[in-house]
Amino acid sequence: MKSDVVIEQTKEWIEKAVIGLNLCPFAKPVFTQNLIRYSVSTADNEKELLQELRSELQLLTQTQATEIETTLLIHPELLNEFLDFNDFLGIAEDLLTEMELSGVVQIASFHPRFQFAGTKPDDITNYTNRSPYPTLHLLREESVSKAVDTFPGANDIPEKNIETLTTLGLSGWKKLGIPGD
Repeated sequence: MKSDVVIEQTKEWIEKAVIGLNLCPFAKPVFTQNLIRYSVSTADNEKELLQELRSELQLLTQTQATEIETTLLIHPELLNEFLDFNDFLGIAEDLLTEMELSGVVQIASFHPRFQFAGTKPDDITNYTNRSPYPTLHLLREESVSKAVDTFPGANDIPEKNIETLTTLGLSGWKKLGIPGD
């Protein structure tokens, strides 16, 4: 799959779902200011993906937030099964610890088949974390803390997202025309 297509579809998802539905009230400024790094993985296996993750973590932490605020490591050809992806998240967290980046960077996860524990696959609440491709979102902890501190009601975001998606429903989500859906 061509990287430019993957990036364009990811941007479309951000515009229509993440920003359009206000699932993340912090996303719009970094998106409009072009402070998101989109890295499309070419890894053929988890070991290579882990090395790419290491490189992206190094780049993010060695670059000023005014240049790269956050990174999306998108891997369209790997970890397409959600359970495999979920298992890899544990490995990714171990890498943060190994690199002494716990508390500096956090990893949020998005996947086309994302499923919260205790939900059915088609439960609309899973769509809060559904993306066109398996994606690891690398966030600066300092930036997250600042955003949460300045945003009233930040703790209510997950509940509001569930409410938004429940009101929208699966048919409403499909009408958004999110790529990969």
